[in-house]
Amino acid sequence: MKIDGVFSGGGVKSFAFIGALKSIEENSLQLERVAGTSAGAIVASFIAADYRHDEISNMLTELDLKYFLDPPRLTTWIPFSKWFFLYFQLGINKGERLENWLYQQLAKKNIFTFNDLKEGYLKVVVSDLSLGKLVVISDDLQRIYGLDPGNFSIAKAVRMSAGFPYFFMPKKLAGRGNDKSVIVDGGLLSNFPLWIFENRGTKNNRPILGVKLSTTVEEKSQPRQIRNAFDMFHALFSTMKQAHDARYISTSQKNNIIFIPIEEDMGTTDFYISNEKKEQLISAGTNSADLFLKHWPK
Repeated sequence: MKIDGVFSGGGVKSFAFIGALKSIEENSLQLERVAGTSAGAIVASFIAADYRHDEISNMLTELDLKYFLDPPRLTTWIPFSKWFFLYFQLGINKGERLENWLYQQLAKKNIFTFNDLKEGYLKVVVSDLSLGKLVVISDDLQRIYGLDPGNFSIAKAVRMSAGFPYFFMPKKLAGRGNDKSVIVDGGLLSNFPLWIFENRGTKNNRPILGVKLSTTVEEKSQPRQIRNAFDMFHALFSTMKQAHDARYISTSQKNNIIFIPIEEDMGTTDFYISNEKKEQLISAGTNSADLFLKHWPK
């Protein structure tokens, strides 16, 4: 059966998607259109490029995530300078290695720009801080920025969506005027864009399956303890990521979502994650998807 798929953000925890994809394939489900935010956008781009589950698994499990840590060279000689880059460049890592790696993997399938895919078959969510907008690439490029969506680099779009604030330096996107927009992680405004393929008022073309890295609709059942400014920053960021999507899901499509339970203490940007943790995440994805897909679609 052909379906459309939506993948949430989650940083390094997205290894769980590998297990979910295995189960999806084994249940004879074929992903057509795909969408995602942040790490979910990375996985979605590989699916759109016609990578199979086993290829994605080999690609990601063999990858040393520390390769993506690319702070400016000056920080090696003058460690304190990282705070200079954090203040003026709004991030510690340049993100160039991530974008180059994405470009190389997609190039293996002869995928470079959105012109190389069927129209509408990949949607990538980013956050435009300058305009205060949630942006879907490639849908919104012409309307908001006057850019040709077909010639836009998929690797660049995914790198933008995965630009976790302060960890990666944000990308800048030229618009209709002289100023450039500051673009960061799409999860800031929609960490799980299940709404993206909805046909309001009409029947959807295909069933829509979401894959989300959390145990339930509401990721945090207990109130957060906010004791200082650092706690408040994390609470603000988490609230922005979760509130919009949780409200939408709670009133609509929760029966079409694979929820994958993840340890709360696992960091989104823990690029030193062990192979054992990777395997645990993959198993969690497989087990959750196997259990869910026994009774889906209802």
